[in-house]
Amino acid sequence: MKVKNKAIRSFLFFSLLLAVTACGKKEEAPATEAAPQKEEAKEEGNVKEVELNEAQYSSAGIGLGGFSPKNLSEVINANGYTKLPPQNQADVSVFVSGIVKSISVIEGQNVRKGQVIATVESPEFTRIQQDYLTSKSNLEFLRLEYERQRVLSEEEVSAKKVFQKTKADYDVEKARYASLSKQLQTMNINPNKGAISSVPVVAPISGSITEVNIKIGSTVSPGQALVNIVDNSQLHVDLLVYEKDLQKVKTGQNVRFVLTNQDNTEIKGKIFSVGKAFENETKSVAVHADIENEKQQLIPGMYVNALIDVGANTVNALPVDAIVKAEGREFIFILEGVHEEKDSHDADKGHSHDDGHSHDEKEAHDQQKGHSHDDGHQHEESGKSYHFQRIEVKTGTAQLGFVQVTPVQQLPADAKIVIKGAYYIQSHLLKSEGGGGHEH
Repeated sequence: MKVKNKAIRSFLFFSLLLAVTACGKKEEAPATEAAPQKEEAKEEGNVKEVELNEAQYSSAGIGLGGFSPKNLSEVINANGYTKLPPQNQADVSVFVSGIVKSISVIEGQNVRKGQVIATVESPEFTRIQQDYLTSKSNLEFLRLEYERQRVLSEEEVSAKKVFQKTKADYDVEKARYASLSKQLQTMNINPNKGAISSVPVVAPISGSITEVNIKIGSTVSPGQALVNIVDNSQLHVDLLVYEKDLQKVKTGQNVRFVLTNQDNTEIKGKIFSVGKAFENETKSVAVHADIENEKQQLIPGMYVNALIDVGANTVNALPVDAIVKAEGREFIFILEGVHEEKDSHDADKGHSHDDGHSHDEKEAHDQQKGHSHDDGHQHEESGKSYHFQRIEVKTGTAQLGFVQVTPVQQLPADAKIVIKGAYYIQSHLLKSEGGGGHEH
């Protein structure tokens, strides 16, 4: 009998063990089916949204814009510098030695052609005027003598030799008179106003004064540069193109360049001439391009990095500052919307207590005093909130501060892209993720 009971207990024990094993397998099955849902939630987490209040938005200096069509593929890279043609530069000098009596300009001043720059005093001016007046008087006497001898010679009253001598003296004096008159004119001296000892020095071209090399009382001589003037209105760019690219460059092609030591502002130009010889024993040829943008902020000698458009392949591009890198990928931010935040004291009226104040009103009152919530952020009483979404993109060729950008998802045609301040928004996102902030 004992053996029979023992067998029954063994049978019940193994039956219970099999039932428990079967139940465990049934419970593991739903966990396997739930795995795809967990992966899907992870993919949704890649879409990042950031919210900035009005103060944060203003302090970040965020700039919004859109894609710009840029030719970033079929181009030739070239370096060069801004240059002025020689006819737009002038060294002002004098024709005779003298002493500077007055100076009427300073460096950086704009002058017009014919404007008085300085005055120079010299006894040489008086001597030339004296010679001029003497020559003028002698010329009148010789003219009358020439007429008298011509008549006597025709009537054969006097020898032809006398007439020829008078004619020669008259011709010599006419040449001397013309020379002295031209000298006075060159020195800006009016011969009909009497003797003067000082003369004005005038600007030969319009432009800006770059150097003043004299002071009151300085002794000046012919050939010495008193003042330097430049006219930047005809400023152009000289680019050095190497032999391998020379066949692709032609007159009329567009040029885009930025100043090496300035911001990324793009300046446009057009080629008007291609050099016919190598520059300074190098395998590069000077290519001359007019500047189409405003030239007032450019000066000669500025170094430039340029792109010569030799093709017509245009791509969508953004400034390089619009791209942020994170998690081994590249992103941009777009503005989703701007919302007005209402005063929390007016918005929440909550449940009232026996003292006449609602619990929510008290909470709003505490917020106004600067009390923070459990999330560690101080909430603004009112103002605008700016909502940004991070979008993954693929980048291509980068040139002159712009980079080719292709979003991995379709963007609205009027999407407002953050082109300035993107790294601030990215840092705010990382701070929110790591410091208990909100991630939408």
